[in-house]
Amino acid sequence: MKSLFKSALIAGVAIGAIVSTAATAQTVRMGTEGAYPPYNFINDAGDVDGFEREVGDELCKRANLTCEWVVNEWDSIIPNLVSGNYDTIIAGMSITDERDQVIDFTQEYFPPSPSTYVALSGSSVDVNKGVIAAQTATIQAGYVASSGATLVEFATPDETIAAVRNGEADAVLADGDYLNPIVAESGGELAAVGQVSIGGGVGMGIRESDGDLKAKMDKAIGSMKADGSLNKLISKWFGADANLF
Repeated sequence: MKSLFKSALIAGVAIGAIVSTAATAQTVRMGTEGAYPPYNFINDAGDVDGFEREVGDELCKRANLTCEWVVNEWDSIIPNLVSGNYDTIIAGMSITDERDQVIDFTQEYFPPSPSTYVALSGSSVDVNKGVIAAQTATIQAGYVASSGATLVEFATPDETIAAVRNGEADAVLADGDYLNPIVAESGGELAAVGQVSIGGGVGMGIRESDGDLKAKMDKAIGSMKADGSLNKLISKWFGADANLF
């Protein structure tokens, strides 16, 4: 799950800390990447879809709010929350100490899950010494950089997969929940070659000034956990073997 480096967090403060716009009582703008299935993606009709779309809509319903979905590139998703372009981040974002210096988080709506290395089938890869692709400003990129391997970063998750396929990288490291379906659909071209547990659970990012909104979302998430509806959505989108609450 994703996490920005400290330098990116500091940059986010510089870009947008002077502006803070609280969500209205009726409408909350939900910021997401739209490029990280099954967490979030854009469907054939051009709409935000996926696990987080269903969770977000249900949270807004329980909080008596109206959702408006906003798509934003990953590498600027925190600065644009701080500057008021939307009111939440719901985009597969891990809760980290670094981020918590800049924004607030709700409680987890998705539990911690392992990251996976994926390479071409039959290839011999030393994940601690090889060339490893990861999406820019993620916990996976940070892990690779500190592991002794050579990190190559890309702006989008699709580009990390392409780097493995075209030989630019020996393997990619990303959330297993994102990579496993790609491996299954690759017709044997790709294979998982390792796994590592890094990062925590996924929470909704909210401006530090929006305490009321955070409280409403925390209550809604808690109610979804209590009645089992959150676990049902996790199983729907991530399979029967997914980690549950």
